[in-house]
Amino acid sequence: MSVKNNIYNIRENIELAKQKSGRKDDVMLLCVTKMVDYDLIDQALEEGLVDIAENKVQELVKRMDHYGEAANYHMIGRMQTNKVKYIYDKVKLIHSLDSIKLAKEINKRALNSDMIVDVLVQVNASKESTKTGIFLENLDEFIYDCLELTNIRIRGLMTMAPDTEDEKLIRTVFRDTCEASEKIDAHKYENVDMKYLSMGMTNDYGLAIEEGSNIVRLGTAIFKESKN
Repeated sequence: MSVKNNIYNIRENIELAKQKSGRKDDVMLLCVTKMVDYDLIDQALEEGLVDIAENKVQELVKRMDHYGEAANYHMIGRMQTNKVKYIYDKVKLIHSLDSIKLAKEINKRALNSDMIVDVLVQVNASKESTKTGIFLENLDEFIYDCLELTNIRIRGLMTMAPDTEDEKLIRTVFRDTCEASEKIDAHKYENVDMKYLSMGMTNDYGLAIEEGSNIVRLGTAIFKESKN
């Protein structure tokens, strides 16, 4: 296995996708460490992947305890309100804000600690019953309801593509989410800016970048076995 080689190939693919869409901005390669051994994560860190993510709070806490300030931490999975207290003050970004109840709990904790917590709103652009998130048509109302929560800062949107090989459908989901992000940004709400668009995983990150993503969440692509 060559984590170094995998990362090199991913970075080349990211640059190719940016070129295809005429982009020159940065794309964050977010390292998803779900069920990955520490020696492999160490290799990724050595290659400069300092942003790591987990989809369970307890697993993210373990990574935090192990790496301390050597990494930036992202929560990408669905969160229960009773787990917020374990990570709200240690994460760089929560990608999975999907309810007002969760927003209020994060805000309460942040207010008590006199800090601002950066979050992304998770959208369910494909309306799949197996996915959580805010439907695009409800997004404006959800953002508006969050405006009174002064200690969370909405920094963008996150979505997942449908599990399909239909490239046209995948592109539509990504494009619709990107357009929604642009519309929200145009409102110039206080404590809301669409800096980040977290879209794209191992099977579709190239398409996501072509459609506007600037954070791709990769696990398998980084840690898969490489023959090179």
